[in-house]
Amino acid sequence: MITLRPAEQRGHANHGWLDAHFTFSFANYYDPAWMGFRALRVINDDIVAPGRGFGKHPHDNMEILTYMISGSLSHNDTTGGSGAIVPGELQHMSAGTGIQHSEQNASDRIASHSLQIWLLPNKQNVTPVYNQRKFNVAEEPNKFHLLASSDGRESSFHMHTDADLSAAKLEPGATVTHTFTKPYAFLHVVQGEVTLNGKTALKGGDGVAITNEQSLTLTTTNGGEVLLFDLD
Repeated sequence: MITLRPAEQRGHANHGWLDAHFTFSFANYYDPAWMGFRALRVINDDIVAPGRGFGKHPHDNMEILTYMISGSLSHNDTTGGSGAIVPGELQHMSAGTGIQHSEQNASDRIASHSLQIWLLPNKQNVTPVYNQRKFNVAEEPNKFHLLASSDGRESSFHMHTDADLSAAKLEPGATVTHTFTKPYAFLHVVQGEVTLNGKTALKGGDGVAITNEQSLTLTTTNGGEVLLFDLD
């Protein structure tokens, strides 16, 4: 079963310095039909104005990922983790027993564009962890790259959650296929345009909840970029 979550039906909040779209219910946006999907709880599509950002704030018992689309975000947290994340990199935090962090647009000229992702943990009160690393998604297009997983295989980040995250960047005219090993999945189109299984046209911001499918095939005419969550 495939259920489409169109980009234009997402929640939206514009605070001036932050323009955000919510795939799932978040903050003042509430949609009982889209409270999350399996362990996947949040996908926020955030554009942060130059020189602005999120002041220090707490999290606990959540797996948190930041996927950069354009621009950069600087990060500081109470584990000692710090640095600027740029496109091609993934940031991961296991909030566990509690972590405080801040995120600021690292540029005073260019807006930053990122996906903020939360996953429900399968283990409570772990020791907080911060990770940040570049992955070769752009350098090795037309294939899925495992970025984060429940067991840390293939040099992916280890998350305390029943989910694996992969990413793929498709060149114009490319095709990629993924075979599922878990019963559920969620596909998010980061940017560009792709066609799912030869019939469902998707654009940037669109999402698809997938249940009990054996595989998916993505094709593109003009190019695209996607995230894929395999979920128990």
